[in-house]
Amino acid sequence: MRVLKSLGLGYRTLVMGVLNVTPDSFSDGGSFLQTPSAIARALEMLDEGADIIDIGGESTRPSTFHDHSPLSVDEEKHRILPVITGVLAERPEAVISVDTYKPDVAEAALDIGAKLINDISGLTSGPEMAEVAAARNVPYILMHIPGRPRALPERTAYTDVIADIIAFLSRQADIAANAGLARNMIIVDPGIGFGKTTPENFEIIRRLSELRAVGFPVLVGPSRKNFIGKALGGLPPSERLEGTAAAVALCVAEGADIIRVHDVREMARVIKVADAVVRGTADAAG
Repeated sequence: MRVLKSLGLGYRTLVMGVLNVTPDSFSDGGSFLQTPSAIARALEMLDEGADIIDIGGESTRPSTFHDHSPLSVDEEKHRILPVITGVLAERPEAVISVDTYKPDVAEAALDIGAKLINDISGLTSGPEMAEVAAARNVPYILMHIPGRPRALPERTAYTDVIADIIAFLSRQADIAANAGLARNMIIVDPGIGFGKTTPENFEIIRRLSELRAVGFPVLVGPSRKNFIGKALGGLPPSERLEGTAAAVALCVAEGADIIRVHDVREMARVIKVADAVVRGTADAAG
């Protein structure tokens, strides 16, 4: 976790910028499918205040999982590896996260300079991704998901959504630890939008501080998601900026350590002010 500590993890809320190198992501599918545009966007996000660039080559919006046709490992590598190489050629100090649930893709990204793994599968397919993180000694983001990628249930019945998420993440963290991953390299994510209703997503944010009981840093990804659009009367992703800002500020207030966002410039500013209130990190004179 040294690389994230050097960015201020634990002192301030880190900004993770989303880079979808895909044709079909829910909010910006196709915008950055070509390598030059993807590299340019990554560099722009770094200039806008991103601490981490999260690069993914396969759309992980829940609706895509029901086709049961995962992107091939070779195609996923083809999409993301040139982008990682290009970004690091321009900014060798950049901290890049690989957004994948495939161990072979994660290994290839780490080989060329990625520094952490963002795995939406929550180890539901086995411990292999934790083994990769352990072997490379890199931080691992463990997300709650009520099923396996490409096999999500249409509806999940929770006894208590936060208690159930905590129980899942605790169990899966034990699997990661048994695979050799040091517990101090685990970050947890409640998986907003994955198998949760709109009220449940809002409840997760409202009770996010309870997730800290698991004992790991917390990442949250509310950016532009459907529950925000619904709260705003059905607005599309492109019109969810203010709603995302509200969710992001409340996530900071509830103790999030990393927030994953699309609109980096705006959300970095929201996070900076929220941190000044919640963590007392303001450095302005007077």
